[in-house]
Amino acid sequence: MLSAILTALLVVAAIGILLAVVLVLASHFLKVEEDETVLKVRECLPGANCGACGYAGCDSYAEAVASGKAEPNLCIPGGADVAAQLGEVLGVEVSATEEKVAFVFCNGDCKAVDYLDVVYDGIEGCKASKLVYGGPSACKFGCIGCGDCASVCPVNAICVHDSLAHINPDLCIACGKCAKICPNKVIDIIPKKSKVVVMCNNPEKGAVARKHCKNVCFGCKKCERNCPTNAIKVENNLARIDYTKCSGCRECFDSCVTKCIKAVDFYEGTIG
Repeated sequence: MLSAILTALLVVAAIGILLAVVLVLASHFLKVEEDETVLKVRECLPGANCGACGYAGCDSYAEAVASGKAEPNLCIPGGADVAAQLGEVLGVEVSATEEKVAFVFCNGDCKAVDYLDVVYDGIEGCKASKLVYGGPSACKFGCIGCGDCASVCPVNAICVHDSLAHINPDLCIACGKCAKICPNKVIDIIPKKSKVVVMCNNPEKGAVARKHCKNVCFGCKKCERNCPTNAIKVENNLARIDYTKCSGCRECFDSCVTKCIKAVDFYEGTIG
């Protein structure tokens, strides 16, 4: 009886040793060699996996940079620091990444916009609300205010107050997830150095849009006429700013009839 037990133990031990040897050999002969450059590039990246660079995540971007398929200055959350580190790893000169921030181009809070006389009892969220009845407000182009953007923000930079989404520029990493999920496309990524913004997304004619919200853009073109650098154009009854031309003079802000154009300082966190 004892000999049978010892024999069984020896057989099990032998099988274990054999399998261990097989695993060691397999790991040696079948291992995939990792590119050291990819590893070094990946170490420089912040790990947000936000996709702002245009790739699925930091791993994919690291592989693209190491192979020369992507520029090393596309990491928006990492900014100039990460770009400089990648330049050292690759041995190339890298231009600094322009700082950007997400912004909600709507000022239709609960005090300014009219609301529909309806009761919605269903799935909570901007997209669901829009699919059912277009959203709770009479303006069908503004912020719905259900917080889909806040739910996808990886750094908790977004909150909803007075039925309007607000983005903290100090926390925002400009990953663009909020802009992608917004069903009304009222969120966009703009240069952080911007000095003015048009807080309206309604392309309807002034008289019609005014019935729905007090803070709309009339499309009067006064800002366009007063802009010394031709940075503002009114298209589809809505003023748009070309930030590559904007000098930050704020003439548009001073001349805006409805004050839907706001002066901003994202570094100080001021709007108005």
